[in-house]
Amino acid sequence: RFSLLLLNLEEYYFEQHTANHIINKGCRDERKFRGSLKICSKSIIFEPDDNIQPIIKIPLRDCISIKAPEDNEANNPFRRDTSGGISVVCSQVFLIKERNVITPYKTVRGRTEHLFQLDVAGKLGDVVQTLHQLYRASCLDKMGDQAAMITAILQSRLARTSFDKNRFQSISETLHMECKAEMVTPLVTNPGHVCVTDANLYFQPLNGYPKPVVQITLQNVRRIYKRRHGLMPLGLEVFCTENDLCSDIYLKFYNYQDRDELYFLIATYIENHITEHTAESYMLQWQRGHISNYQYLLHLNNLADRSCNDLSQYPVFPWIIADYSSSVLDLTKPETFRDLSKPIGALNKERLDRLLTRYQEMPEPKFMYGSHYSSPGYVLFYLVRVAPEYMLCLQNGKFDHADRMFNSLAETWKNCLDGATDFKELIPEFYENDSSFLVNSLKLDLGKRQGGKMVEDVELPPWASGPNDFLQKSQEALESQYVSEHLHEWIDIIFGYKQKGSEAVAAHNVFHPLTYEGGVDLN
Repeated sequence: RFSLLLLNLEEYYFEQHTANHIINKGCRDERKFRGSLKICSKSIIFEPDDNIQPIIKIPLRDCISIKAPEDNEANNPFRRDTSGGISVVCSQVFLIKERNVITPYKTVRGRTEHLFQLDVAGKLGDVVQTLHQLYRASCLDKMGDQAAMITAILQSRLARTSFDKNRFQSISETLHMECKAEMVTPLVTNPGHVCVTDANLYFQPLNGYPKPVVQITLQNVRRIYKRRHGLMPLGLEVFCTENDLCSDIYLKFYNYQDRDELYFLIATYIENHITEHTAESYMLQWQRGHISNYQYLLHLNNLADRSCNDLSQYPVFPWIIADYSSSVLDLTKPETFRDLSKPIGALNKERLDRLLTRYQEMPEPKFMYGSHYSSPGYVLFYLVRVAPEYMLCLQNGKFDHADRMFNSLAETWKNCLDGATDFKELIPEFYENDSSFLVNSLKLDLGKRQGGKMVEDVELPPWASGPNDFLQKSQEALESQYVSEHLHEWIDIIFGYKQKGSEAVAAHNVFHPLTYEGGVDLN
């Protein structure tokens, strides 16, 4: 039941220990649960073996004391007692996945004590020392200071360990390179060691989660891309397939030299049997009709560093259809379609005029739109029914307000046209074959709307007989004659020459400065 999504954003999972969680120690109603104690950079998490019991998450900043045996400092709030375990007294805990159901986290406020008995008593001293260190980091006032201290603790752990060469597939493998890196998954990253030999690429997570080692045979690699991660040139993504949207591994390095060296090693290995595709080669294939509009957009997203593993750079697709009220969708009428020559924010002239007035009065750096066409929140807005744990991770254990959920296509489109701060585009899922993101098949309790109606499946336009029919018609619209004739205009805005500078201003396509690479000195 545990996953990295139970961590906070920017949090690391360091180590785990088999332990008992003892409640009401020494009382008649004392209870003991076996499970796994997980030490994370901002919290202590206990995952019971019994699925009915909730996972317990104790934020370190809410700890009042953390004690263990054999210490005589009487006045230290972290002094140790003689219970044979770690005593954690805190002012707040979160209960997660009680009865193994995905719901918003339950918050228990008030002073509570939790006793954890480790199976390996010899590890007690090290664990308490680590917890004290992380507790001190969590108490620092400034987020930057907290992050710096946690990074120092992480780097020290990585420096004390190295890749376990016993994990090599063959004893005859030759080591070419080893360095520190993090494996990137949506919302969370996992630190560890990367190793490249003459036959394999390996990643060994520091915490052994989700498995002790991830191995990719170089012979199977089909594509490899340098990625911009967090607006810095530190990412690398490896695919063992030709056309899949999702990669086999996405790594983030601590410096670009390591990233470039690893890229060179793998690219040199695979260049013998793979041709590198450029934007120009894809454009020619598209112009000749050899690839579909959908495939072309996927390739452009890929070349623009957008990846399913990075929700802050998730692939972006356009709104195509502008008619969500007719009973029949007529793809021969131009008015059925959205104007692809304009960004979402410029589709409604009245709203645009208001935004331009504000833009003209604004001091430098000016922007027209204070939000963006794609962000983690928008991606999960669309995907909450299939990725509820991602939404809970992003929103500190809560779903969004029921009236702000993705309830209806017509409503969402109307908001993108009229809303003061809503300029979002769509995601590839709207033009694929899996309609599960439109249906609440997990029976999630996503809340009750103002009219008393529960949030269930997404309300579809009258012209769609069901979710699958909606996707099929969306695909037909994307591949229609009208879109094929105008898609390049949208590509110019999102991926092309109208992204920045005077062309962006003329196209009413200027977003907040922090959303552009180089908008701030990240070092």
